[in-house]
Amino acid sequence: MNKIVALVVAVVIVLFAASSMVFVVDPRHMAVVSARGDAAPTLAGPGLHVKLPPPLQTVTSVDTRIQSLDAPDEDRYATSDKTDLLVNPVVKFRVSDPVKLVTETKGDVQSLPDRLALLTRGALGDAFSKYTLTDALAKQDAIATQARDGMQKGAASLGVDVVDVQFTRLDFPAAMADSVYKRMIAARQQVANQERADGAAEADRIKADAAQQQQAVLADAYKQAQATKGEGDGKAASIAAEAYGSDPQFYQFYQSMQAYKNSFKPGDVMVVDSSNDFFRFMRGPDGGAAAVQSSSGASTGARKH
Repeated sequence: MNKIVALVVAVVIVLFAASSMVFVVDPRHMAVVSARGDAAPTLAGPGLHVKLPPPLQTVTSVDTRIQSLDAPDEDRYATSDKTDLLVNPVVKFRVSDPVKLVTETKGDVQSLPDRLALLTRGALGDAFSKYTLTDALAKQDAIATQARDGMQKGAASLGVDVVDVQFTRLDFPAAMADSVYKRMIAARQQVANQERADGAAEADRIKADAAQQQQAVLADAYKQAQATKGEGDGKAASIAAEAYGSDPQFYQFYQSMQAYKNSFKPGDVMVVDSSNDFFRFMRGPDGGAAAVQSSSGASTGARKH
């Protein structure tokens, strides 16, 4: 009976020892096998592996998937204009070097979220301190990118790669809401006024340029008109001179007829001296007095008759 009990105990011990020497790594994880002393840890991938029983060798499983660090409570961060903001960040990270992580944490990989939370607070504090309240609310993506870049160096020393930083909340405390809204409205009004002033200045400049161009166009048009008029007057004078040279008497007659037309208008009453040379073509077709005398004689004869 004692032999059976001893055999059972021996089998149990052997099974226990065997189970402590065999381990399975999940495909979503990596295993770091650490040995006592100064021996360097080794990395075991997914599958079935064998190791020495504890305490000669220990196995630490590390999740290598992309994980999220979501702070349950918001943190306060001050902007460059000394305004507090309530921020809930979400950090996406992945363990890229499990051996380094186990070495730096001395096998306590569960402390990784706390370490990353410290890095996040420091990086976000530096990022928000570079922006005013208005810019911080408008440039959340830029702040998140700067915070991620600021975390990279510290996270890399832990064997961790920071994939992304996002915000589930970015707001200011309720007690400051009224004053913050007034400041934001004033800032926007200042920007709007500046835009209006710039627009008015640009409009004045455009109007001045247009007026200058208009004056230049009018001056050029007047110059061309005067040149054209001069050419027309020259041609008219040339034609008139040619006409006068061809038939001076007809030319004088035509000019006098135009002068009569322009001088005598309906309704006008004029007292003139008919002997004036201006009326010579009224005295006769050739501008002489003979026709007038003949006409006078005819008239006299008619009266005598």
